[in-house]
Amino acid sequence: MLDSGGCLDCKRINEVLSRVGDRWSVLVIISLAQHETLRFNELKRNLGISQRMLSLTLKELERDGLVHRTYHPTIPPKVEYTLTDMGRSFREPVSALGHWALENLGRIDTARAAYDKGAAK
Repeated sequence: MLDSGGCLDCKRINEVLSRVGDRWSVLVIISLAQHETLRFNELKRNLGISQRMLSLTLKELERDGLVHRTYHPTIPPKVEYTLTDMGRSFREPVSALGHWALENLGRIDTARAAYDKGAAK
């Protein structure tokens, strides 16, 4: 992974982290991890995300092999999303990140307030 000049795979790592590290991808994965299978509108409602942003996020997660899309040709059509095996393997790190954020909300708020107070001078 590293050579004398630095990280050989940094560009590839950056590509992956750009996808899985954005807030909507993380929230979609957390939501699917909690509910196993969700329809598009359930995800949209749970996350408070725009239809366009959710659609783009799900397509990228599907492209990266983290989410599986199942289309049911019913009337009206039904589309369900689940985590793939790789997506399920990502639950633990994403869950740890979510727990860390929840545990540190107060400290983050305090730090922001202190920073904002100092920046106003």
